[in-house]
Amino acid sequence: MLRHIPAAVVALIFLFTHTMVTAQDIDGIVEHPMIKRYPGQVIAWQHIENYQPYKVAVGLVTGYRTITDWIETEGRVTRTFYKYEGEDRTYSEVYKNYHDGLKAEGFEILGEGIFADRKGRAIGSRQWMEVTFQANPATKPGAVGTMFSGTSSSGGAGAVVAKKERAAGTAYVVVYVEQHSKNYIGALVDIVEVETAETGLVVVDAEALGSDLKEYGRVVLDGIVFDFDKATLKPQSKAALDAIAGYLNDNPEKSFYVVGHTDSKGTFTYNSKLSSDRALAVAAALKNDYGIASDRLEPHGVGPLVPTFSNFSDAGRDKNRRVELVER
Repeated sequence: MLRHIPAAVVALIFLFTHTMVTAQDIDGIVEHPMIKRYPGQVIAWQHIENYQPYKVAVGLVTGYRTITDWIETEGRVTRTFYKYEGEDRTYSEVYKNYHDGLKAEGFEILGEGIFADRKGRAIGSRQWMEVTFQANPATKPGAVGTMFSGTSSSGGAGAVVAKKERAAGTAYVVVYVEQHSKNYIGALVDIVEVETAETGLVVVDAEALGSDLKEYGRVVLDGIVFDFDKATLKPQSKAALDAIAGYLNDNPEKSFYVVGHTDSKGTFTYNSKLSSDRALAVAAALKNDYGIASDRLEPHGVGPLVPTFSNFSDAGRDKNRRVELVER
């Protein structure tokens, strides 16, 4: 009887097994890098649309084929159907793998649920899946049909709904898992990459200001736009300044730091001054144009020291160039 297998042999076995699994994927597939598959799964179907609507269900079933709580979004939609064949795993193991993986990657879990039978109306139940599939039908035929149709021998099911804010924009992920038969587990992974809004069109409002300040103690002033490489406010910043001034007037007891941020391109000395000048420009506009007392707004610049995303991409650098209000 073998009591010990050398590490090198184990590595070769893993490599061989992985190669065999990958080879079973259908032709022409490029797996989305955002989500890692459960070991042993193969891709049996995939459909990608560069731009289309998608309804993310975040509520339970409230009536016949009815869910009242949805997030209606649109963008690049990647739908990938995986299958696992064998009796050595269960749908609950596959579900837990995706659930834990999403949390480990920093996703916010918007909804989750797992059910051992067909009963239930909450997220993850078969009734819930039927309604979500009706709202987001598979327009390309293939193996995913087993997920949409179900069988009389189907076992348990579960789903995870998650969201992540990235430099390139918001991403939603919905993972559906079902025990289709004793030796067949299906998993549909839908990834919706919301198209990033054009710079300057998204404007902070008073409700968002109050909500973020209450929860985080700071808020990014969306809609504040400067001339390139300057501290001159563009005219389209007015809508954001109107909202900020409105919030400040409604909360006269509050005082803030106005903090300018830049990306990492250029020297630290240059970026520090640019971020400081931009913070000063916002504070000055609120004082001169809206009558906000100067002692309520203290401008500072921190240059590239506090990035929110990596500076190695255009989208990341764009997010890092910002002005924030921080509670004093």
